[in-house]
Amino acid sequence: MPPKAPATVEEAQAIFQRYRTELQLLATKIGEIETDLDEHALVLKTLQPLQSSDPTRTCYRLIGGTLVKRTVTDVVPSLEATHNGIQKALDTLAANYKQKDAEFAEWRKVAGVKMGSQ
Repeated sequence: MPPKAPATVEEAQAIFQRYRTELQLLATKIGEIETDLDEHALVLKTLQPLQSSDPTRTCYRLIGGTLVKRTVTDVVPSLEATHNGIQKALDTLAANYKQKDAEFAEWRKVAGVKMGSQ
């Protein structure tokens, strides 16, 4: 949506609040995904050495609320794929956040809205 100057103060407030809410939601989701990514990285860091030293070692994986018994050899490739997928999702969300933030900054400039710290 190309930024345009609001017609009324109420419209400006509504648009401002919408941008702030969207940015907060994106930031929250990015934080959640970063936590998931860190957890997957920690598990991979723990299991990867075992892949060569003890590949038949039993480990458990939570899949859809069910704990499933697997071996390290079975789990590591799927964890790596999941980790990569989470990283891609995080990159996409970060790009969306930057785009929305730039759009918000452009709207503020066009509308003449100044934030308290400016």
